Amino acid sequence: MESRLNYVQVSPDAYKAMSGLENYVKHSGLEKSLLELVKIRASQINGCAFCLDMHTKDARDGGETEQRLYTLSAWRETPFFTDRERAALEWTETITRIADTHAPDDVYESARQYFTEKEMVDLTMAIITINSWNRLAIAFRKEPGTYQLRKDTSPG
Repeated sequence: MESRLNYVQVSPDAYKAMSGLENYVKHSGLEKSLLELVKIRASQINGCAFCLDMHTKDARDGGETEQRLYTLSAWRETPFFTDRERAALEWTETITRIADTHAPDDVYESARQYFTEKEMVDLTMAIITINSWNRLAIAFRKEPGTYQLRKDTSPG
């Protein structure tokens, strides 16, 4: 697969805007480990190889276990995730597939048991953001395997 274009260089202001949203999410107060699970799960659904490579590396660097990463796509079938993580993953799937799900009340109410109103907004912003990064990476064929861990990882 060959990259189509470098969206960071072509439109630095657009990248700066997306990075601003990513920075907000990063500092929202939601657990870093939870955010990585959300990013990985949305990227699995969207089939974004670049973001899967990036966020599995970041998650492992943050202490995430191989077992949880390997079974994330089947999280409902495992005992490895907390109730809060399960609620976030279900909300992630619902928002990522919004054209099909229309964010049903029962999924929202389930998530509200584990997240405050502000956390619900921040979680939803995290889901929106990773879905946007996925679309950029897929549309412009960002090359998987090129991401390297950095102390202060930048988005996208």
